[in-house]
Amino acid sequence: MPKTKTPVTLLVVGAGSRGAGYARYAASHPDLARVTGVAEPRAPYRDALAAAHAIPAEQVFADWRAAAARPRLADAVIIATQDRMHTEPALAFAARGYHILLEKPMAPTPDECRRIARAVAGAGIIFAVCHVMRYTQYTRALKAVLDSGRIGEIVSLQHIEPVGYWHQAHSFVRGNWRNTAESSCMLLAKCCHDLDWIRYLIGAPCAKVSSFGNLKHFRPENQPAGAAGRCLDCPVEAQCPYSAIRIYLGRLRKGQTCWPVNVLTTDLTEAGVTRALREGPYGRCVYKCDNDVVDHQVVNMQFANGATAAMTMTAFAEGGRRTRIFGARGELAGDSVSLTCRDFLTDATETIPIDRLDTSILGGHGGGDFGLMRAFVAAVSAGSADGLLSGPAETCESHMMVFAAEQSRLDSRVVEMREFPFD
Repeated sequence: MPKTKTPVTLLVVGAGSRGAGYARYAASHPDLARVTGVAEPRAPYRDALAAAHAIPAEQVFADWRAAAARPRLADAVIIATQDRMHTEPALAFAARGYHILLEKPMAPTPDECRRIARAVAGAGIIFAVCHVMRYTQYTRALKAVLDSGRIGEIVSLQHIEPVGYWHQAHSFVRGNWRNTAESSCMLLAKCCHDLDWIRYLIGAPCAKVSSFGNLKHFRPENQPAGAAGRCLDCPVEAQCPYSAIRIYLGRLRKGQTCWPVNVLTTDLTEAGVTRALREGPYGRCVYKCDNDVVDHQVVNMQFANGATAAMTMTAFAEGGRRTRIFGARGELAGDSVSLTCRDFLTDATETIPIDRLDTSILGGHGGGDFGLMRAFVAAVSAGSADGLLSGPAETCESHMMVFAAEQSRLDSRVVEMREFPFD
């Protein structure tokens, strides 16, 4: 009889929305993966993940350093801490021989990205950053069309990341990624996904970038007359599209207790969420926060093969990325769930079928979370990174595109990629 494979064991560092989400892969596929440790400073989140995965008390930690100081607890570590807390644990766990799945962005500075890439390469471990857009069935279908040559050589690409009006308010005005000094710039926090994905589709290094953007709307001078500092106290709250009462209590009253509601508190009752809105950051008026990240930005890219790309990030839309790719023989258009291809020779337009993964568990990002976890666990189990769609060098390269674009925005100039080497 063939030998049964032992499940890959996982240590989760950071038990917030992303860490707990990735851990659910193990709960749904216990034959493939098992969570054997958790490190999280917030007791409610730490205890919830420990209980969900029956983690023994001696492998539950309030600080990742305590976990790293112990003999190796798992085959791999999922690092899902805040953006500015990635580098130290990544270096420490790499040195201890853990395979690493690192939440995006890789790190908040070019030097830290390069340090991580060198460290994991030197340690000889399996390493992936959570660029989940590469792992959706939609991307798989899109890439297959491009690789088939159906639209010929890519000449240009247009991509829009409509963050979503309420998502911007939640994550980038009231939430953890609102302030550059505390987290990172908007482009790194939200769109390193997108620039990495564009680089993946173009298939050539980026040569130069330019970028423009600013914080236009979510500013104190745009607060409506008579508005209060918190939505619970605001006499004009009902007329505000960014009302925290509607975004959070509205969802809760419909029975929705997942993200974004579960970010506010572990007490997912109306009283618990109301208390969080009264006392915590998510109940603040969007015009009276300490946010400074941009709410819209455009990035123009020229690649080494002559292709060009333009990406727009905007808060002021409903969510759902959209892309058009213009080739020498045809055009491809997609909206993250469907694809259409136009052939210039025949003038025919075809809808491309997209297979659906079972996304009932870990279905975030169009099934990309599931696809990433499946690939990472399989890579660790096999002892080979062949099934992963990017490694440290590629990830470091696409991050440098982000840093170059932000430098362009700040300096109002075209930035050559040679200013941001990735190795």
